[in-house]
Amino acid sequence: MDIEELKRRLIAEVIDREGGYVNHPADRGGPTCWGITLQVARDNGYQGDMRALPRPLAAKIYANRYWHSLKLDDIAAMNRDLAMVLFDFGVNSGPGRAAEYLQIQLNVLNNRGRHYADIKVDGAVGEHTLTALRKHANIRGESGLFLLAHTVNAERIVFCRRLAERSESQEAFTYGWFRRVVELLSHVLHQRPVPREWIDEVAA
Repeated sequence: MDIEELKRRLIAEVIDREGGYVNHPADRGGPTCWGITLQVARDNGYQGDMRALPRPLAAKIYANRYWHSLKLDDIAAMNRDLAMVLFDFGVNSGPGRAAEYLQIQLNVLNNRGRHYADIKVDGAVGEHTLTALRKHANIRGESGLFLLAHTVNAERIVFCRRLAERSESQEAFTYGWFRRVVELLSHVLHQRPVPREWIDEVAA
């Protein structure tokens, strides 16, 4: 599977997993459709009823906001598990936060600057972050990228737990959040095939 097919499949699977229109009273994001919140839909020019949000538009938003913004074509070329973790983290908690956690992990894995210089934790994946990631990959190899993917994924559990600790209403989602994170890299969430037409409608 090439990187373009990986992107399309992951986006289609997220849309399938998130489902159609939901308006849970405890969800701080308000009404969602295909996992896209009202605010994100408005930010991307959609002014209609959230119940009618077109699935192809949701797919385009996922591609632009959660895949390309994190430079996941570049990252997937190095390690697909890491790209998958960052994409799902971005969808669940925001691409800026996913980028920050990647940057934090890279900084503590650079052996006090001996492997590469610390990078700014700014939530934006740019050339400095990609350079640090490439140097980490050159020094630690495939096993180092595998470890990085799992440590970023593990950090997500702590983040979700803290959300529930700060606001008891979020406990309505905690089990699902934990399950999503724990099962992600075992590919349990990727067992059920999504319709081919859903994959094909994802924007390039």
